[in-house]
Amino acid sequence: MAKKENGTRAILLIHCPDQQGILATVTEFININGGNIIYLDQHVDKVEHIFFMRVEWELKGFVIPQDRITEYFDTLYAQKYNMSFKVYFSDYVPNMAVFVSKMSHCLFDMLARYTAGEWDVKIPMIISNHEDMREVADRFGIPFYCIPITKENKAEQEEKTLRLLEDNNVDFIVLARYMQILSDKMIEKYPDKIINIHHSFLPAFIGAKPYHAAYERGVKLIGATSHYVTAELDAGPIIGQDITRISHKDTVEDLVRKGRDLEKIVLSKAVGKHIARKILTYKNKTVVF
Repeated sequence: MAKKENGTRAILLIHCPDQQGILATVTEFININGGNIIYLDQHVDKVEHIFFMRVEWELKGFVIPQDRITEYFDTLYAQKYNMSFKVYFSDYVPNMAVFVSKMSHCLFDMLARYTAGEWDVKIPMIISNHEDMREVADRFGIPFYCIPITKENKAEQEEKTLRLLEDNNVDFIVLARYMQILSDKMIEKYPDKIINIHHSFLPAFIGAKPYHAAYERGVKLIGATSHYVTAELDAGPIIGQDITRISHKDTVEDLVRKGRDLEKIVLSKAVGKHIARKILTYKNKTVVF
């Protein structure tokens, strides 16, 4: 399952108004306190005049106690530069809940990566509104909860879901082709912590059979989009996208197969970036390091 790494590392994600000296200030904080920087990347949005940064360093020999790093950085630097920041540590393995309905391609891909140890993550549960994927969950030894949802019981069932998530200390959620719209309450509970995947035909081809509609229109590209979930349906900050070309030789079945291949790869890449703390959101966009 999740692999353990030698030596705890700290990961600092920052965004703030762009100004001279921020990069030097942050690296100085790490260096003078005995940290060894092993990753650093930064980006400046020239339109918004916002500075983004991700820096990772080894904590062996770092003089500030791990549980005081956030406090020290906030007091000494963040307040001065008006920084929004988060500190994460590699010795904490996050809990990921997977939501799925009847389609298995994204679920199988994620569980294969999980069992192969590609991700430093735990999956305490799989939640579905149908029974179809219970056998898959059993095969991988992951608890499966079927929570059917109708118009009449949606609020009640979502409360049950939220309790399950809280009881299992879930840090973030992945919608592996989960065909239910989440309520604003759940989205607010997990801001920038719910990852979704869908085909990239939206908004041109909506409805239950987008690949059929695309085939009828004779499109030459199909794609997939992963994004964080917001209250505006399928319009949250985009994490990743990919495309593949098709031609007149491709049938509807070919489009569906190629689309599903894209969906599972794009979703898993987004999940991997989230686990590695390589995504910064600002307004409705992301910076992916």
